[in-house]
Amino acid sequence: MSDIHEGQTHTALGDVAARTLANATKTVPMLSTITPRWLVHLLQWKPLEAGIYRVNKVKNETGLLVDCSSLDEKELPQTFVDYEAWGREYRLNAVNTVLDVHTRVSDLYSSPHNQIHEQLRLTIETIKERQESELINNAEYGLLNNVAPGFKVQPRDGRPTPDDMDELISRVWKEPGFFLAHPLAIAAFGRECTRRGVPPATVTMFGSQFLTWRGIPIVPCDKLKVVNGKSNILLLRTGESRQGVVGLYQPNLTGELSMGLSVRFMGINHKAIASYLISLYCSLAVLTDDALGVLENVEVGKYYDYK
Repeated sequence: MSDIHEGQTHTALGDVAARTLANATKTVPMLSTITPRWLVHLLQWKPLEAGIYRVNKVKNETGLLVDCSSLDEKELPQTFVDYEAWGREYRLNAVNTVLDVHTRVSDLYSSPHNQIHEQLRLTIETIKERQESELINNAEYGLLNNVAPGFKVQPRDGRPTPDDMDELISRVWKEPGFFLAHPLAIAAFGRECTRRGVPPATVTMFGSQFLTWRGIPIVPCDKLKVVNGKSNILLLRTGESRQGVVGLYQPNLTGELSMGLSVRFMGINHKAIASYLISLYCSLAVLTDDALGVLENVEVGKYYDYK
């Protein structure tokens, strides 16, 4: 409501009129679907030569014979390392889209923010969000679909308790890197810890705070879906040298902007629309079964009344 009552006159320039001469400071477009994508940052990424990655394994890994030296002259065991005839091959998956920008828009309305740059930025962010989702949920190479049967843990009473997390650690015990969980699952685990009087410690990574359990960071990711009030918590060991989980990408792409991502100009059509092909090539490989475990069917909606 105006401060000037009926019959009163202005004694100074008013705000509304003054704003006609002022320039508003404008932000770039915001996109609420953008997340930190911690999984992509925490994985070790392996460049491929031709889009194919073969994981070779020891066929007789439990049958290798060795002997502890003794003072007698007994005959030493003979052994050899056999290989599987053909290891599993992983092929890169493509996340693609074509961005269309009218040249009139980019020519006339690119100050203070370049329209093509912002259109590309937001589209690339969306593609990278889809990349992280595929790393977790892809039917062929996604983490959830590559957990070996012996490394799937069920919570004792549905809730993610410290005991359940310890059980998961007992499966992936060789240099576990981090837990990966939906924020609601992390909150549910936090409530179970509070109820038991064992609040988790925190650690700083990438300038952000993360809860930990047994010193292992619990990393939030909204790509682990919550369905009917239940979700999954993953535990990973990462790195090729650790026989863990590795991300795969194609280097040296035409129009490469970042790891595995390229942007190529496709031309301008007869409607004066410029098109850009945006492609991201990636995949993921689990090198050994004990590099990945999951706590399944975690209930995230249980709350407590504290007296």
